[in-house]
Amino acid sequence: MEVFKTHGAFSWSELLTSDPKKASEFYGKLFGWKIEVMPMPGGPADAPPYHLIKTAKGGDDAIGGLMALPQPGMPPNWGVYVTVDNVDDTVAQAKAMGGKVLMEIMEVPTVGRMATLQDPQGAVINVITYAEMPEK
Repeated sequence: MEVFKTHGAFSWSELLTSDPKKASEFYGKLFGWKIEVMPMPGGPADAPPYHLIKTAKGGDDAIGGLMALPQPGMPPNWGVYVTVDNVDDTVAQAKAMGGKVLMEIMEVPTVGRMATLQDPQGAVINVITYAEMPEK
């Protein structure tokens, strides 16, 4: 199954943290992850970097990422992304079903369109429609 193209598949995990360097060291040692630092996709040149997470035996495929907290006062947290065929339709459907939109749809160049939703019970999840990726 290609998780970046399969509607409903969990496709990405991401840590928002107060200290990406310390988090990289902690999780790198704990799980044997390789952390690759890169410029923030679609961000301004002075944006804090993004950290790709790769497994030691997984080759060059990233399994997640971590980054600095985007807003002061947010608690550090792990989030997951679910692939959807159309993020606009999914957001509209979630609203119609009583869900809330915590982060409006945004486009990240070379990554995709994403939003953050909250279900009627209060759980939070991210949805994403990935940009077309070039074939390897």
